[in-house]
Amino acid sequence: MSIDPSRLVIHPEVKLAMATGDAVVALESTIISHGLPSPRNVKVAAEIEQSVRDGGAVPATIAIINGVVRVGLSPDELQILGDPNSNVVKVSTRDLGPVLASGGHGATTVSATSHIAHLAGIKFFATGGLGGVHRGAQDTYDESGDLVTLARTPITVTCAGVKSILDVGATVERLETLGITVVGFGTDKFPGFYRADSGFTVPWRVDTVEQAAAVALNRDAIKAPGAVIVAKPVSDADQLDLELHDRVLAEGLAEADRLHITGKEVTPFLLDWFHTQTNNQSLEVNVTLINANARLAAEIAVAAKK
Repeated sequence: MSIDPSRLVIHPEVKLAMATGDAVVALESTIISHGLPSPRNVKVAAEIEQSVRDGGAVPATIAIINGVVRVGLSPDELQILGDPNSNVVKVSTRDLGPVLASGGHGATTVSATSHIAHLAGIKFFATGGLGGVHRGAQDTYDESGDLVTLARTPITVTCAGVKSILDVGATVERLETLGITVVGFGTDKFPGFYRADSGFTVPWRVDTVEQAAAVALNRDAIKAPGAVIVAKPVSDADQLDLELHDRVLAEGLAEADRLHITGKEVTPFLLDWFHTQTNNQSLEVNVTLINANARLAAEIAVAAKK
């Protein structure tokens, strides 16, 4: 499949790495524009890219800048995404066409990043936590587009499970129904983003990067549809205090309901709520786990090249 070079531009460093067979890891950009406050967001974005490099791979942060998809960003482009005045839109796969047509800026979610990474030929992707089934979805049918995209995109995603602000149990069931492979990295428990253990289990476990790479390579060899999720929990020492987590979540859900916040605006609202109500403790957990995931994804990508 040819890619229109006027719509998708691959950074020279990323293009060279792919041409020479070096490991590349895709990174989403919503964490920059919608997940962390400015100016910390740009600093953390650079740290995440460095974590990929520390793991032996080349980072490819994906975003839309001036109506063009960029696979790999310059420091100036990271600044654009981190500027609250840049009017950066949160972009899922359904939003790609309109944002490109408008010529605007877009920060890619897990779904859009997965799609673009696969289109560009990148097989490994690191993020913080996946989107999933929202609480009350039995009435609203509110479910992240991440799940459907991951069901049809052969990419390996390293993450800390799904965000604990979601209906984790329903999300685990949907992952199974959609045929998305989930393996715990060094754990039998399904991680819950801010929490090391969501209270649910994973169907498969790996304990080394070589084992994780083997799962991805064998999925590719048999051309099984859908993603492989490598679920790495935040450490017990770094996770958010469980009592604090549960109290802040309950209060945040009530406030979102009072303000009639729905759809894709719920997640950034609750993440910001957690940051303010925990005095930024949740922000530090987020930064810790995304850096750990980025390095692990790089190490798995390197192992897959051997």
